[in-house]
Amino acid sequence: MAEKAPSADLHLRLTFGDDAMIGPGKADLLELIRETGSISAAGRRMGMSYKRAWTLVETMNTIFEEPLVARVRGGPAGGGAQLTEEGERVLAHYRRLQGRAFAAGEEDIAAIRAMLRDIANEK
Repeated sequence: MAEKAPSADLHLRLTFGDDAMIGPGKADLLELIRETGSISAAGRRMGMSYKRAWTLVETMNTIFEEPLVARVRGGPAGGGAQLTEEGERVLAHYRRLQGRAFAAGEEDIAAIRAMLRDIANEK
């Protein structure tokens, strides 16, 4: 049986000035809002409170020229949230950049992995 190398994650955080930032947590939150149609459900899936998820959404909506998430007020079917076109674009750019960064660093990632101590035959 071939040994499976441990996976590596590359956490990319983009900062613009002192306050504007997007990283893996916000990108994951955007994806889960798209998937669930709900800020609270997305936050729960990430193990965070609604207040924390909503604060992150408010921050993203404030730092970009256009909001990334639109809330739908409650009604007979209940409320919800969805990504705006701008949100879809920001998320797509971030994920594309993340993939390119990982691909560009693949050789170095493999070299670092090879230097890891053999932990439970996962190396």
